[in-house]
Amino acid sequence: MLYKTMVYKLILMLFIISGCTYIRKTETTDSEITNQESVNITETNILKPSDSISPKVVEEVGNQIPKQKTYTDLWAMIQDELILERNINRKKVSDKIAWFARNQEYVNRVVKRAEPYLFYIVTKLKERDMPIDLALLPIVESAYQPFAYSPSRASGIWQFIPATGKRYGLKQNWWYDGRRDIIASSNAALDYLEALHKRFNGNWFHALAAYNAGEGNVERAIKKNKKLGKKTDFWSLRLPSETQGYVPSLLAIAEILKNSNKYNINFKSIKNSPYFEIIDVKSQIDLATVSNISDLSIDEIYILNPGFNRWATDPDGPHRILIPIDKAKSFKERLAVLKESERIVWKQHIIRKGESLGVIADRYKTSISSLKRANHLKNTMIREGKSLLIPIAKKPNKFYSLSSEARKFKGLKTSDGKRYVYIVKRGDNLWDIGRNYGISVNQLAKWNGISKKSFLRPKQKLTIWINKDTKDQKDNVVQTVIHNQSTTEYTVKKGDSLWLIARRFDIHVTDLLEWNNLKKNRYLKPGQTLKINKDTKDQKDNVVQTVIH
Repeated sequence: MLYKTMVYKLILMLFIISGCTYIRKTETTDSEITNQESVNITETNILKPSDSISPKVVEEVGNQIPKQKTYTDLWAMIQDELILERNINRKKVSDKIAWFARNQEYVNRVVKRAEPYLFYIVTKLKERDMPIDLALLPIVESAYQPFAYSPSRASGIWQFIPATGKRYGLKQNWWYDGRRDIIASSNAALDYLEALHKRFNGNWFHALAAYNAGEGNVERAIKKNKKLGKKTDFWSLRLPSETQGYVPSLLAIAEILKNSNKYNINFKSIKNSPYFEIIDVKSQIDLATVSNISDLSIDEIYILNPGFNRWATDPDGPHRILIPIDKAKSFKERLAVLKESERIVWKQHIIRKGESLGVIADRYKTSISSLKRANHLKNTMIREGKSLLIPIAKKPNKFYSLSSEARKFKGLKTSDGKRYVYIVKRGDNLWDIGRNYGISVNQLAKWNGISKKSFLRPKQKLTIWINKDTKDQKDNVVQTVIHNQSTTEYTVKKGDSLWLIARRFDIHVTDLLEWNNLKKNRYLKPGQTLKINKDTKDQKDNVVQTVIH
């Protein structure tokens, strides 16, 4: 009898200990929580340290403790650990389920894209004790497409808009966009979701709705329902139509995964192990060099490191590169012996009359800040005859196939027409440019990876595709080019200078002096007329030029 009592006591103690380590936060969703029985444990139920236990008892008890399940397939683990209530009887959810159940090809594409990132995201969710269901959220947001970009300017697999990205510490500049960086954006997204979960008193459905629609919209909807005496669960709130379908989409994907056999949908196995290693490269490095010493294609480099906009890493960091596990060891060995001169190629540029730092940066596909840093400049003032060190790409632009610039043209066929580059002038907007070329604002925005409401900067380059079969478009182009090649008269306004006028028309001061027989130090008078000859080769190239493939 004593023997059995000791066994029961030991089992109970181990059960209590293991239970404490296994308790997880669960969703307090909009449905009522089922009643659970509580167990009262008195002092006599607990095994005391003074009680003696024979080795035989310990051995027998050990044999009765269930072993923790191990998974080789990451999807199988996610499948078993889904905890959000899926509400499959609600029409919005069942409609989404039906759609996914009909689209195996879509699931295949998503699974393939998710493979490099999924283990990292699941690991971070587990570290924070957050629902593993959230690993499916990028499917709803971006279909796990790292370069996804929405009309509202949201970017990356977690679809951060610029303002929210900055709020959560995601750096965004010419070289780098943290909204697409898998490490930075995933951690920022989980920070944001945790904050929303806390803000909405532990309700994950409200938190998810707020992630999509914004905290303010959800809070106002809740307050309105409270005022009207209505329920405040997610399903009862009046939210934007996109948000009304957003949460059901996540629940539908979870249901399809949980019961994939029932819906006859296959999730191709993903190894339950790290896909990549995070490697500190210390300083700026050309991605062509990374490709070379890692034995990876440039596309593979960009897919794992989609935060980099250009041909190299950001000179100010982050200085990390994600490399597949099986390539990481050899990459680190080669990186360790890489000469400094092989990381980035530098060119010396002699400043010519009329050049600005911005013009030089555009010419060499770099940024003004990089030029200032490399040349220890405090401001943008430069002098003719002085030299600048310029960081330049090792390879031609087309090599960097998934850079920000290259992605704008990806998927467009040359057979769709001829590609032109339009240089934005002061006062230009997408509507006017589109009207001149007989194309829509939507097309212009799509071709250039920008929002329809984007502010255009003078000298910004826009891609325009002209359909050779469309007469109106061809006529518009001819008229525009002819107009830009003609001589224009400019009336000097108060405050004008030769330098300002030259910059406005993207020409050199020396050209203005020559065309108008002016002396260098001559003052301009308001009302004075100047000739602007746009028939020069440089100016024609700046207005419209055909990109040769």
